[in-house]
Amino acid sequence: MKNPRVCVIGAGCSGITAVKNLIQAGVTNVTCFEKNDQVGGNWIFTAGESHSSVCETTHIISSKKMSEYLDFPMPEEYPDYPSHRQVLAYFQAYAQHFGVEKYIRFNTSVVKAEKTDGEKWRITLSGGEMQVFDFLLVANGHHAVPRHPDLPGNFTGEYLHSHSYKTNRPFEGQRVLVLGAGNSGCDCAVEISRVAQFTAISLRSPQYIVPKFFMGKPADTFNATMMFVPKFLREKLLKLSLRIQIGSYRSYGLPEPDFPVTSSHPTMNSELLYKIRHGDVHPRRGISNIEGKMVEFKDGKREEFDVIVAATGYKIKFPFFEKSFLDWEDADRITLYLRMLHPEHPSLFFIGLTQPQGCIWPLSDIQSKYVANLIAGRAKRPDNLKILAEQETREIAREFLKAKRHAIEVHYHPYFNKVKKHIPANAPAWTDEPVAV
Repeated sequence: MKNPRVCVIGAGCSGITAVKNLIQAGVTNVTCFEKNDQVGGNWIFTAGESHSSVCETTHIISSKKMSEYLDFPMPEEYPDYPSHRQVLAYFQAYAQHFGVEKYIRFNTSVVKAEKTDGEKWRITLSGGEMQVFDFLLVANGHHAVPRHPDLPGNFTGEYLHSHSYKTNRPFEGQRVLVLGAGNSGCDCAVEISRVAQFTAISLRSPQYIVPKFFMGKPADTFNATMMFVPKFLREKLLKLSLRIQIGSYRSYGLPEPDFPVTSSHPTMNSELLYKIRHGDVHPRRGISNIEGKMVEFKDGKREEFDVIVAATGYKIKFPFFEKSFLDWEDADRITLYLRMLHPEHPSLFFIGLTQPQGCIWPLSDIQSKYVANLIAGRAKRPDNLKILAEQETREIAREFLKAKRHAIEVHYHPYFNKVKKHIPANAPAWTDEPVAV
């Protein structure tokens, strides 16, 4: 197709690399729609509740070197785990360096995306304007719609989802219960414990909580060196390294996981275990009943709380699609090939719809490179895409524990290499000169 029109939804970490790779492949009839007034997505910190933004004290949980885009390193002076302010500055520098911003319409939301005849897309914008595109790249992220827990009872204190958590200051002097020991839950518990009267964290099931450093280096760089070790041995070595670092989880009052380290999304946190052993955060079992402010846990313990913070994840939702067209809100598994190609819609691509055991940004970059070269006509879409998508979905089901939060989980390095194999040898590198399609 000569000079195809391409729509990209979202100018966060996935959207800006999608635009950059399209330009690099010679596809320049591109419009990216972004509801905020700048690039960065959920890394744009706002003190009040608006879009799904990071917290005041957020740092990345993957290391700098393992988080960079493929051809744009982070500044040398950045620490191993940059802050959200440094990450946002990095995204903005990336967009400026590659000239991405001129393709973005800021302060513009996509309210409806409809597939029309000829595999085209009718896009309705927040001001009522409609445009038609040949290809649609969905890069709006999957941390926007909170998933709330079913609480057994009626809690009369203050309740909020971690989506609304921005800073620990409102919790000063309060008794606070955090639900969930994922990355958000542990971060909330640690930060709240600095000012709260009492902080507890409730776990329904075991969770690996992994310190950010091992032998003086970021933990993910150590894990990367293990990729050449056979899987059965790698799992044993990962468990052994955790045992050396922290001992038994039971010594912290936490349940001991009985599954492989890599079969569940890891929690990267160096402070929670420290806070538990110092008596600042108190681990608790799952909740069995709530009456007013009194919470009863499954081991019979009863305690009163002023606030419950639910760090219970997010739904995978695309509000611009009709539910009859696509609805993955409650899906345990999502049937896409390479987590981005839909078997039934060849002009639709998902960028960044992964939950990697590592950083999403390089994966979005390599995804975008493949998609851009598909659109440019250099790469091929597999003929047996439906079969491949179903095989991949079953593989994910075998590799990870069954849970909604693992619906889009991937192993970082195997996934990266799998996508890379689809990129053609003649894919252009970045150049300041226009690329012929």
